[in-house]
Amino acid sequence: MDKRSIIGLLIIGAILLTFSIFNSSQQADLVKDKPVTKDSTSQSSNTDEPYISSSLVPKLDDNGQQVVDSLNRWVYTDTITKRDTFIVVVAETQVIGAVDSAALKKGATVSTSEEFVRIENDLLILDISNKGGKIENVFLKKFKTYDAFRAEKEEPLQLIDSASTYMVEFFEGETKRHSDDYTFRFVSSTGSSVTAEMINTTGRSVIYTYTLKDGQYDVGFQIAFKGFNEEDAKNISFKSDFKLLSTEKYLPGEKQVAALFFKYNEESYDYIIGQDFMPLEQSTQWIAFKQSYFSAILMSPSGFPRTEKSKISIKDLPETDSTYVKQYKSTVDLGITSIKNTVDLKWYFGPNDYDILATYENGTEDILDLGWGLFRWINVYAMRPMFKLFVGWGMGIGLAILLLTIVVKLVLSPVNYKMYKSSAMMKVLKPEIEELGKKFPKKEDAMKKQQAMMALYRETGVSPFAGCIPMLIQMPILFAIFRLFPASLELRQQPFLWAEDLSSYDSILNFGFNVPFYGDHISLFTLLMAGTTLFYTWYNAANMQQPTQEGMPNMKVIMYIFPFLMIFFFNNFSAGLSYYYFISTLITIIIMWAIKRFVIDEVKIHAQIQANRANPVKKEKSKFAQRLEEAQRLQAERAKKK
Repeated sequence: MDKRSIIGLLIIGAILLTFSIFNSSQQADLVKDKPVTKDSTSQSSNTDEPYISSSLVPKLDDNGQQVVDSLNRWVYTDTITKRDTFIVVVAETQVIGAVDSAALKKGATVSTSEEFVRIENDLLILDISNKGGKIENVFLKKFKTYDAFRAEKEEPLQLIDSASTYMVEFFEGETKRHSDDYTFRFVSSTGSSVTAEMINTTGRSVIYTYTLKDGQYDVGFQIAFKGFNEEDAKNISFKSDFKLLSTEKYLPGEKQVAALFFKYNEESYDYIIGQDFMPLEQSTQWIAFKQSYFSAILMSPSGFPRTEKSKISIKDLPETDSTYVKQYKSTVDLGITSIKNTVDLKWYFGPNDYDILATYENGTEDILDLGWGLFRWINVYAMRPMFKLFVGWGMGIGLAILLLTIVVKLVLSPVNYKMYKSSAMMKVLKPEIEELGKKFPKKEDAMKKQQAMMALYRETGVSPFAGCIPMLIQMPILFAIFRLFPASLELRQQPFLWAEDLSSYDSILNFGFNVPFYGDHISLFTLLMAGTTLFYTWYNAANMQQPTQEGMPNMKVIMYIFPFLMIFFFNNFSAGLSYYYFISTLITIIIMWAIKRFVIDEVKIHAQIQANRANPVKKEKSKFAQRLEEAQRLQAERAKKK
């Protein structure tokens, strides 16, 4: 090999070596700049800088059109680093991903698919989506849906799914934007908290932070803002659109009790059950989307100020929709005094439990339908604490209801005694009352007949109203119970005898088709309740008076019809409620039989009436009696003039 050949080989080797070194350097840069995709639990090593900064501007060609690369991705230029950054978008401001190596090195999540971060405590499981940064799924660990309960599956109850959403509404110039139209990146995440930041090429960013604490059904919900000015804050509002999942046995029953509750800061609670966009007229402390036994409640410690945009609505869903209960919507002002401030809110996802909700000290316990006025007072301070006490003893729910019924009946025994004694006295006088009817058979003698009856009551010492007062004392308890058991979470999925779930109707026969005004099944507890009510009516039939005036309704007929109406009215009601009324009426029959058999002697009552007649005690007439006699006198005078 000559000298020239050796020099040529050396030059070629030098060229190859230089190319190899240069190529290795380029490969390293390519690896360094390669896009990285992290999962939803990745945490940013530096969260101080935004993922997409406002320094990015569209790169334009000579014609003023935005440059698009060979993969049809829009090109943005970072005015600080002078680097071209390829951004993939699906709308004008909707960023899906980026290949900016500087941002990727900071740990930013880049993904074109939906991702979730799961946070949980001992009561809740929440799935946070990067699409809108919202809570996508809510699971309650200690509860099951009816279907899971029936199938004996260990699945937590799901309250909301992807059909529910909420968003921050803001403006970019004249254009209205919503945060749920954007992709969020997960800035930080732990097992019980997560922070998600909205990706927006304009630099405006909404940041959500969710926090869970053990033993609580509420979710700390903070909203922060970046890139907004104070003027922008005036047009920021918060919207929610929820569809709560059906969780119970009887969907029509769930829809019937579903409501949207709210509480003004300076007033008590109120609610709507079916209304399209009712304006909120005052600052609102909380808004509750309620179904039978669970609710989603948005709370604000300082209240949501009233604005023209503040409104709520609740709508029925199509009958073919068997998945959700109702659709709830709300729009509120966040009360931002400075765009630099963080808005502190709370989401409550949990049971409609009076004791749990009362701990928030903001009146949310009022969403439980325990009646109004006196009925609610009886339930809150008497019936409910007593029932909770019996349940806390560890006995079954059926036995707790039985014990509650016995205690209530024993407490009311003196009232029952007074009522039955009055009934027995009226029974003794019944022959004389019938004689008065024969003495004054004509219609024009109705006033004379009435006056004669009043004279009879006075001279015998019998009051026709004595039995009404004990009945009036018992009626508030009767109506209070009507509200207590259907609202009691303790009855939910608790079996007793043939009833698989005391919070819903019991069924001994399913028809497979719907009977108008009745249902598709037969409730045995309802039949037993109606049967005992019918027997009680018959048992007291001897003491019922026929109408004393023409045109007056026959009370016997009405009282006999009532038990049959109950069969239709209560067939789809809570089995626990029907069971209570059945036991209550049965115990009443037993108590009244015992009073009649061992306490009251009708012979002695008759002797007492005769003694009162022989030795009448002069009593000053009550004002009511005086007014009644005066009215009768005037009516008699008008009749004579005619």
